[in-house]
Amino acid sequence: MDDLECDVRPILAGGGDPFGAIMAAVSRLVAGQRLRLIASFRPEPLYKVMASKGFASNSTPLDNGDWQVVFSPLPVSDPADPETWPDPAGYLDCSELNLTDAQNSVLAALALRLEGEVLFALFAGEPLPLYAALKAHGCAWVGDFDEAGAAYRLMIRTGRV
Repeated sequence: MDDLECDVRPILAGGGDPFGAIMAAVSRLVAGQRLRLIASFRPEPLYKVMASKGFASNSTPLDNGDWQVVFSPLPVSDPADPETWPDPAGYLDCSELNLTDAQNSVLAALALRLEGEVLFALFAGEPLPLYAALKAHGCAWVGDFDEAGAAYRLMIRTGRV
């Protein structure tokens, strides 16, 4: 399948904002198709937007000073299968906090994450009261005690926080 090309250099040269054209191109992609973006600068602000839509990026400078960025769709992960989750995007040590403060810290950290991102949290014991709040926010989680049994490790995949 061919890449869909979106050359935004004319929009930029005219002083316009290419975001609408880029999102229109994204909406025309078929399953598994890549978007090849050509711009007059490296569009770093776009990387996080496209990552939240499930795309990896590969940027290449062109000989004339312009940039080509290929956005490739990431494999769809199964929220119920931790083996398909992305690597944690954040780490939170709650091992010194009481359960209420630990829960508040986790929920605050999750609110800063994009849907589908993973947070790794460490607790002094299993945070049983936290599970109801995670379920209410549409999160998935998996956890266990470390080898020594001294700390509880919890990986949380964000839902609709």
